[in-house]
Amino acid sequence: MKKSTFRKVVKEIRPYRFRVGLSFLLSVLTVLSMLYVPILVGRGIDAMIAGTPLTASSPLYEILTRIVIAVLITAVCQWTAGILNNHIVYHVTASLRNRVFEHIQKLPLSYLDRQPTGDLVSRMVSDVDQLSDGLLMGFTQLFTGVLTILGTFVFMLTVNGWIALVVVALTPVSLFIARFISKKSYSHFEAQAKSRGEATSFINEIISGEKTVKAYGREKESMERFDELNETLRKHSLKAIFFSSLVNPTTRFVNALVYAFVGVFGGIAAILSGGVFSIGQLTVFLTYANQHTKPYAEITSVITELQNAFASADRVFSLLEEPAETESEEALSRKEKGAERPTEGKVEFDEVAFSYVPEIPLIRHFNLTVEPGQHIAIVGRTGCGKTTLINLIMRFYEVNGGEIRIDGVPTKHMTRDELRAKFGMVLQESWIRSGTIRDNIKIGKPDATEEEIVAAAKKTHAHSFIRRMKQGYDTVLSEGGNELSEGQKQLICISRVMLALPPMLILDEATSSIDTRTELLIQDAFSSLMTGRTSFIVAHRLSTIRNADRILVMADGHIVEQGSHEELLKLGGAYASLYESQFKGIAV
Repeated sequence: MKKSTFRKVVKEIRPYRFRVGLSFLLSVLTVLSMLYVPILVGRGIDAMIAGTPLTASSPLYEILTRIVIAVLITAVCQWTAGILNNHIVYHVTASLRNRVFEHIQKLPLSYLDRQPTGDLVSRMVSDVDQLSDGLLMGFTQLFTGVLTILGTFVFMLTVNGWIALVVVALTPVSLFIARFISKKSYSHFEAQAKSRGEATSFINEIISGEKTVKAYGREKESMERFDELNETLRKHSLKAIFFSSLVNPTTRFVNALVYAFVGVFGGIAAILSGGVFSIGQLTVFLTYANQHTKPYAEITSVITELQNAFASADRVFSLLEEPAETESEEALSRKEKGAERPTEGKVEFDEVAFSYVPEIPLIRHFNLTVEPGQHIAIVGRTGCGKTTLINLIMRFYEVNGGEIRIDGVPTKHMTRDELRAKFGMVLQESWIRSGTIRDNIKIGKPDATEEEIVAAAKKTHAHSFIRRMKQGYDTVLSEGGNELSEGQKQLICISRVMLALPPMLILDEATSSIDTRTELLIQDAFSSLMTGRTSFIVAHRLSTIRNADRILVMADGHIVEQGSHEELLKLGGAYASLYESQFKGIAV
């Protein structure tokens, strides 16, 4: 167990310290009332041996009454402590999940692009669950276990000091054994958590791409890969469970020897003491010896569970410690002063440089000025930097050199919220969340009226297919919108932008999944929407950008040609070659 991880977990619990203190107090009351019962039982046995009758006024009746009261106090305290412990643990884990989810929203895309989605999900769900299970066992068993060990030791000393010292000397042997085994098991629990995340990630990947898997007949290969991951998880899980399972029987064996020792030597002491050490006291001592050794077994089980919990917690905290996106002082100062002004739409690239991998430059010395209201189309072969340019405008990735300015203000001097509020985006990949069609369209403008939603859908020609659905705009879509075709999903995404009416537009293959006839109709809607708005259009189908004010032809992160459609065709260069390859079937 890492000390740093332990300190972090304690920090998470600190806001609930009052409840933890109350839980500890209830544990003390539970242990005291529980340990009082054997004393009463011992007195009762001695009273019965002495021939005391069971009457309403006899000492034996009073003893039985006290036993009932002590048992009731124990039950009430345990029940109340259980409620408190559940409250603490599940509030801690709920808060932790919220923080993880919130942190993911603040992490740069450069980090998220490198992480398997399934592994992130595993950290937020499975690993936090493992932590909650470990904490719950810690609160419910650790407090009472430690207090029981201390309490029984004190009570045993009052009965027979010599036997008590021998019991206390022998019993901790089980803890040393448990500690030795737990060191072995922690590394396996850590490996188990990691391999569980890898398996979850692969399952998520295959399920989301099941159509492609079936289309290419990759079921066998997918199964083989899953078998490998599953086998790795099985091996780590088996080793972790094997080592951890050694703890309980080993400690129980040691405890059984201690109990046998107390029984034998306690019996001899009772015979030879001449009544000083009574049968009732022997019964009390045997009960205390059993209660003293039992928590050691429970604590070792808790230690095993905590090993798993802290291994999982380490993965959660490592995610939380990933550096989040930060805003510059200038951006925060602008926001505080309310320096935002209406967007005119002038965009400037000044000596911009960027690369995903430092050793492989992509964009270097990139310069471009876009005047307000201009429609800029960006074309080029796959991997030339078209989408990267959009990512830099939106600050999904930060430039390595130079700067991008909007209306004369560097984008790094704007908060990301201010910057992204200036743009409406339609991406090639349509994102549909679980919810109604209405909810999906309203993402761009949550306070939109029904009339505005319908008007936006009509402009994109989505209204016709939505109206034909059984529940219209109230139709509930599953995650990913599997009930819709790719074209219908894209129309809903375009409707979002139509509804939001942002100052500037970015269309990244916005009509790639739409049939030609609908595309022509949407082009009219886009033309109306883009009027007076600076727009960036990334396209492979050159028919969609013929009316752009300026077309940028990119290659290897540079602009190799720019001009209008007619100008570039007359030039007879890269753009003309691309155009001919699409409309005349000439390979490039």
